[in-house]
Amino acid sequence: MSRPISSSRGGGDDQKSLYRIPPYYYLHVLDQNTNVTRVELGPSTFIRQDNEKVVLGPDKMVTVPPRHYCVVENPVLRDADDAIVMDKSGQIKLRHADQDIRLAQDPFPLYPGEVLKIPVKALTVVKANSALRVRAILDFKGDDDSKRVAGDEWLFEGPGTYIPRKEQEVAETILASVVLPNQALKLRARKETQDREGSERVTGEEWLVKKIGAYLPGAYEEVVDVVDAYVLTEKKALHMRARRTFTDEKGITRRNGEEWLIKFSDTETHIPGVYEEVVRVIDIQTLNNRQYCVIEDPADEDGKPQLGQRKLIKGEKSFFLLPGERLQKGIQDLFILGEDDGLILRATEAFTDSSESTQRRPGDRWMIRGPCEYVPPVEVEVTARRKAMPLDENEGIYVRDVKTGKVRAIIGKTYMLTQDEELWQKELPPAVETLLTSGRDPLADRSDRGAKSGGEQKRDKTKVVTYRVPHNAAVQIYDYKQKKARVVFGPELVMLDPDEQFTQLSLSGGKPKRPNVIKSLCLLLGPDFCTDIITIETSDHARLQLQLSYNWHFAVDRGSEEQAAKLFSVPDFVGDACKAIASRVRGAVAGVQFDDFHKNSARIIRSSVFGMDDKMKVRDKFLFPSNNLVITSIDIQSVEPVDQRTRDSLQKSVQLAIEITTNSQEASARHDAERLEQEAKGRLERQKITDEAEAERSRRDLLCLQAESAAVESTGQAKAEAHSRAEAARIEGEAAVEQARLKAEASKIEAESELERLGKAREAELKYLREQNELEVTKEKEIAGIETKRFQEQVGAIGKDTIRSIATSGPEMQVKLLQSLGLQTTLITDGNSPVNLFNTAQGLIGGGGILKRKHDTAGQDAE
Repeated sequence: MSRPISSSRGGGDDQKSLYRIPPYYYLHVLDQNTNVTRVELGPSTFIRQDNEKVVLGPDKMVTVPPRHYCVVENPVLRDADDAIVMDKSGQIKLRHADQDIRLAQDPFPLYPGEVLKIPVKALTVVKANSALRVRAILDFKGDDDSKRVAGDEWLFEGPGTYIPRKEQEVAETILASVVLPNQALKLRARKETQDREGSERVTGEEWLVKKIGAYLPGAYEEVVDVVDAYVLTEKKALHMRARRTFTDEKGITRRNGEEWLIKFSDTETHIPGVYEEVVRVIDIQTLNNRQYCVIEDPADEDGKPQLGQRKLIKGEKSFFLLPGERLQKGIQDLFILGEDDGLILRATEAFTDSSESTQRRPGDRWMIRGPCEYVPPVEVEVTARRKAMPLDENEGIYVRDVKTGKVRAIIGKTYMLTQDEELWQKELPPAVETLLTSGRDPLADRSDRGAKSGGEQKRDKTKVVTYRVPHNAAVQIYDYKQKKARVVFGPELVMLDPDEQFTQLSLSGGKPKRPNVIKSLCLLLGPDFCTDIITIETSDHARLQLQLSYNWHFAVDRGSEEQAAKLFSVPDFVGDACKAIASRVRGAVAGVQFDDFHKNSARIIRSSVFGMDDKMKVRDKFLFPSNNLVITSIDIQSVEPVDQRTRDSLQKSVQLAIEITTNSQEASARHDAERLEQEAKGRLERQKITDEAEAERSRRDLLCLQAESAAVESTGQAKAEAHSRAEAARIEGEAAVEQARLKAEASKIEAESELERLGKAREAELKYLREQNELEVTKEKEIAGIETKRFQEQVGAIGKDTIRSIATSGPEMQVKLLQSLGLQTTLITDGNSPVNLFNTAQGLIGGGGILKRKHDTAGQDAE
């Protein structure tokens, strides 16, 4: 439909006077005299008067197709005959603040004041298994005469098409929940309502729907959750708890907080009710014939827990723990005791021991030995498991009697602690502990006193302390209980009794000697050596620093306890010996000059330390009678001045001697260098003369070659020019040939492309003509079909009898005409062409041409 020829919106001065309103269009015209707006509907031609104003339009009418609707706000007021009501001034009355929902109908205009609040939209189609929750916003009476109050809610269930009303609104779309096997829907009532089974529900009440299939919740129902069923097996059970007092499906009253168990024997699947909660899924407890367990707070036959009691269950058996029951220490294995095993038991309650027919009181302790199998009763507690400890002759343990407190050492036999015994830990001083666990060999590692050992291990304090005394060494052990010491000579393995301790040695070390450097448990008897640095001063006040090395050993009779005790009478024999020797050396050197000491230092030091015999010879040893230490020799390793001036003088003399030697070596080297230089110069001059002669010969050869090159150059230039011209001509010829070939290829390509273009054009033209011809044929066929149909319809409309009458009317009239003339056998002809008597008859009367044309037309129609 075409748009209107002229239209105007608003009230400007340039409005048209003539408005052509198409069909289904309308105008709003304001009469400015009466201030009343009316509606002009199309199709019409509206001529605007001077006092009129077009305020809207032409606009297209609102068309609501089938299964659609729209909402008009402030609709016009209509009477009982559906006619529009107007006031006394001719203004259309409106229902202000009201709405009108209009369904499929003829196109209608919007009257002045009406507003299309919701444009045309499709009606809501509610599918099966779904519904619309509708809420009333105004009080009204439904189609079924049911009274609806504002705020009421109900469902419009599918399948169906929802027709909206102004008194109600769609709150939400509800989909049906599918309840599968072993599932249930948990529903909650939002308001007092009646469920689909007819049961009354109060606000907040919850219930389950277990019926398999689709379930559509009611208007005041809401789906809380989908509850899955718990599948029970012979190995699983459900621990349930009541959230409030109720009666279950079996008719049993469950009180608030009550707990119970659901097994496979009760049901294969269980869906927890709204007043039930699953505490946990309990696995079955299975005991084999080598296991047992103790249940605390066991339940009686009624399922009530007996608080404070215990129950022993032995295998083979399978059971579930009832609510309130728990396993004490879980499932335990039987105590299988061998010949070297034992159990320490303690009674927690008074009972009669059936195995020994003994009355046990709480707190009693006793021990059972293997071989046997033992399951402790509930009145007995297993405090410890004993195992016999096999001990070698070099191994042992400390055992303490818990009743008497006596500690003893068990060495070299297999022993099992009794119920009144326990392992005792022997504590040692930290320094002794470090020496025992360091893993250091006192003989092989004596030079690495300061290095830390990485092989320290934690000592088992319950085992007897052992120490391997190396060869030619001694260890002193003191018994604090008997207040007696003993000395053990190596090689030997020392094993301490519970009241014995090692005597730790703290010796001087370093250079010069410092006290408490060397820590050791054993005393090496030598022979060995030690090194010390001492400072002396001669009679002429020259201070010197000596580094001396002493060879020493202990002269002791191992069979004599008195001499053995002397070994440890001096705590630091190294520091004591070094101090004594240093004192003797200082005293002897103080009485001699530096030159004499420098010449006879060894004799002076040895005589001062060892002394002179009756024959004025130096003795061969120095004995310390307090501990039988013997010094056998002294080695002077170095002598250095302590005074800086003396050291500088010695250094200058040494430097002067070095300088003299260096100068002599430099003069000799300089002389050799000058000689070698003269020889090199002579060889250089001789080589220069030889090189000049060789250069002259080379220059002569160069001149000859230059002459030959000039001759060759003069002849070669002409040859090169001729060769270059020939090469240029050859290149030009090849280029011309290549150019011609490329032009031929280009012409060929152009011809082929032109041929291909013409072929494509001819094909396109043929295709166009073919399609055009096909369209013409189709068109002719359709026109022929239309003409045939038209003729058939005309024939059907006129009728067969009428056509027959028209076709025979002419000849019949001609026959009657001839009969009226009285002619029967008259024939007028020239003998060459036959004469049509009918045409002749037509010529005899007026209007013969008209009859002839009618006759021809009737004949064509009949054909």
